[in-house]
Amino acid sequence: VQLQASGGGLVQAGGSLRLSCAASGHTSSTYTMAWFRQVPGKEREFVSCIWRGGANTYYAESVKGRFSIHRDNAKKMVYLQMNSLKVEDTAVYFCAADNRLIMSTMRSASAYDYWGQGTQVTVSS
Repeated sequence: VQLQASGGGLVQAGGSLRLSCAASGHTSSTYTMAWFRQVPGKEREFVSCIWRGGANTYYAESVKGRFSIHRDNAKKMVYLQMNSLKVEDTAVYFCAADNRLIMSTMRSASAYDYWGQGTQVTVSS
């Protein structure tokens, strides 16, 4: 499975961005897809995930109500719509995938086998 994240950029606080993650290789709707983010010197942080089939979504408390994840299985794409962006949302955002995830570990970066290269999101004040 190969993942390619895109859509990052520079935006003012209060603005919006949409991140995209294109999957290729042996992928299917049985993969849980997630977004994580990381700032220098800190561990990779869970942002959101969408469960196999797309019925269930989960968010970090810090982004709940502002970010929205959805997937298009036919196109093998996952999107993260980010609204009302804050300066503290500045980070490199990574998409991740796994097909053996269990719910108790879905917020842990170590539980995901496949990662994209990351896309920088910078929110200015």
